[in-house]
Amino acid sequence: MKQSGRYNRAIGVDATGLRNLDTVHWNYSTSRLYEEAVGRGEAKVALNGAAVVTTGQHTGRSAKDKYIVRDEATAGTIWWDNNQPLSLDQFNRLLEDFLAHAEGGELFVQDLYGGADRAHRLPVRVFCEYAWHALFIRHLLIEPELADLDGFAPQLTIIDLPGFRADPERHGIRSETVIACDFSRGLVLIGGTSYAGEIKKSVFSVLNYILPERGVMPMHCSANVGEAGDTAIFFGLSGTGKTTLSADASRTLIGDDEHGWSENGVFNFEGGCYAKAIRLSAEAEPEIYSATQRWGTVLENVVMDEETRALDFDDGTLTENTRAAYPLRYIPNASETGIAGHPRNIIMLTADAFGVLPPIARLTPSQAMYHFLSGYTAKVAGTEKGVTEPEATFSTCFGAPFMPRHPSEYGNLLRELIARHGVTCWLVNTGWTGGKYGVGERMPIAVTRGLLNAALDGSLNGAEFRKDPCFGFDVPVSVPGIDTAVLTPRETWDDKGAYDAQAQALVQMFIDNFERFEAHVDPEVRAAAPALRQAAE
Repeated sequence: MKQSGRYNRAIGVDATGLRNLDTVHWNYSTSRLYEEAVGRGEAKVALNGAAVVTTGQHTGRSAKDKYIVRDEATAGTIWWDNNQPLSLDQFNRLLEDFLAHAEGGELFVQDLYGGADRAHRLPVRVFCEYAWHALFIRHLLIEPELADLDGFAPQLTIIDLPGFRADPERHGIRSETVIACDFSRGLVLIGGTSYAGEIKKSVFSVLNYILPERGVMPMHCSANVGEAGDTAIFFGLSGTGKTTLSADASRTLIGDDEHGWSENGVFNFEGGCYAKAIRLSAEAEPEIYSATQRWGTVLENVVMDEETRALDFDDGTLTENTRAAYPLRYIPNASETGIAGHPRNIIMLTADAFGVLPPIARLTPSQAMYHFLSGYTAKVAGTEKGVTEPEATFSTCFGAPFMPRHPSEYGNLLRELIARHGVTCWLVNTGWTGGKYGVGERMPIAVTRGLLNAALDGSLNGAEFRKDPCFGFDVPVSVPGIDTAVLTPRETWDDKGAYDAQAQALVQMFIDNFERFEAHVDPEVRAAAPALRQAAE
């Protein structure tokens, strides 16, 4: 077996069970991985040096093909209503077949950290069949110092073999694609998919499992910090503006997707960004667009002109889920450490396509837990096949697919941290005003930015507030520079009766969705639910 590169020779390939490999490339630099990916025909070079790749049939996560080993340790700790179990025997058969598939092959290995907080970071070793996958995860996780490699001891190992095809009958799973996680052994197997996001999300899932036991809150969120050290967290599902609103030129970006909240403050899990690229423009998102024009950025499924090598971000031929992976340092105002103090504000973003929710509302800790567990936003017509009317989406903890434990564990931990550190929580609607989608219009970004700035600088706390008649949270009556009418959604509708009916319908959606959590929360959180009542005239 030929091996090159720097690594801890006391914990080599054999520690994982891999055997009879032809070649192993250890901890290659970004430049070497880029050269390997292009030289092997895995990637093409765009006009300004980005590496353009395609992922074949899988252009997003395969949520139905993800499994967690059910053993003595996990039987009572995993939220099995949301996660698929795999027996230890099934996993062992998979592992043996993964090892057999890798025999005689060539692998690229990266030793990296998940988590910028040294007290809680997770040492991760990733074995990749593709050089570009190794480049991707090198961008997305945190690179160790060179000296750290000599003693690097992985606590999580990921074996990523896109060329492997599972046997549903032999392995007891649904398809040839598999993402299998053994939390007890710290081992993840990824096969049958070239979508690199599975590697990143596997690390996130493992951190989501191990950190709550330490009292550390794992979060699917972006985060930034102002000059005064005022950290802000932004929760939000796809399409709510999480990445855009946290990328504020006047504030330092801690990270755009995954963070922890420990006794030391907020810390980024990652060392890079994995941004959506469809219809990306220099005008709307200059920082992200600029990063896509940099050497070494990995562009997944972005269409490129074969002759000019120019990129077409508006072309969704391959997928609407085009992506750009790049180091965080490619963003001009990004944090060098990935660490900041305890948050002063938490922003929960929703794109309410029904036009019911106000543009901003202040939440109590119990209301914050309620809305965190709800994880509400709405899809609009045309975003997915078959969606012709606004459609409510509830993804608990703003990231249900990555939550191994029951949502109440994360919700209770979040509420405890909010209370301990005196954090102010806000619900911000970036959706529709003046009517539902198709009738009203999208909330102006200038309104959202103005209200966010007032919340983050503390001035909004001094405003006069009213109680929302349906949801019970505090809504500002007036804010300097903001049209007062937009703060009261009912007043923006021409048909007040239609608003009342739509508000009642949305309240019922919240109530129906929360039924599954009621037995797991205390009376204060249950009391934070919206109520079916007539809106005030």
